[in-house]
Amino acid sequence: MQSNSNHNTYFENRDDAAKQLISTLPSELFNDKEPVIIAVSEGGVYFADKIAKAMHCSMDILLTEAILAPNNPDLAIAMVSETEEVVMHKALIDSFGISEDYVYGEAQRKYDDDVLTYVYKYRKGKDILPLQGKYVVLVDECVETGLTMMVALKSVIARGVKDIYIATPILDKSVYDNLLHVCDGVFCPHTIEDYISIEYYYKNFDVLSFEEISEIIDSYERRKKPRDHTLDETHHDERNNANKKNNETMQKGNEITCKNKF
Repeated sequence: MQSNSNHNTYFENRDDAAKQLISTLPSELFNDKEPVIIAVSEGGVYFADKIAKAMHCSMDILLTEAILAPNNPDLAIAMVSETEEVVMHKALIDSFGISEDYVYGEAQRKYDDDVLTYVYKYRKGKDILPLQGKYVVLVDECVETGLTMMVALKSVIARGVKDIYIATPILDKSVYDNLLHVCDGVFCPHTIEDYISIEYYYKNFDVLSFEEISEIIDSYERRKKPRDHTLDETHHDERNNANKKNNETMQKGNEITCKNKF
């Protein structure tokens, strides 16, 4: 059950936020379904880990990078994921008169320079866990504009997931309403009108270091079974089979345009 309160501080720290988030998850919904918990950002790894441990299931990270406006380096106008999906914020792109050619060019550059680097940085170049037919919970530390979560949704749909849920401690209410149209459920203890920034809602908000994030991801990597390389050959087929569902689902989003691989 989501709350919508006016006071500024909702969490003592990350641990408190994780406990509040886990309390919103209906464990009976995932009984016997072996869900996969996917962090959609570095900041989301902490919460994904806590949920995975509480639900006794697997966890991984989906790596993405923001594409910034050419005239405003602080404004994200699109996102690209490690599966080469691109999601654009059409309203922003149109308002700034930015061409799609620019977005695609930046997406390719960000993918080559940054996303692939993150894949080697956090997973030693290995692919994300197999998701075909799985129940997936996408986790982030917050959802502000929805761009990161939308590209994550598109990416896991392309991998043939069965059902998709979203979990985050705090998000903007307008984004919450939009996400309900494009996934199977959103779990969040607090929805915020006029979201400011994540630090604003914590008494103590510490950023996780690379070493802390890597250790969490590595702990799950060590538990994985030996990789079946035939899975790589199925990803192309999974992608083609999921494209129709992907496009139909994402058309329900508001002011977000999802594009296929550049």
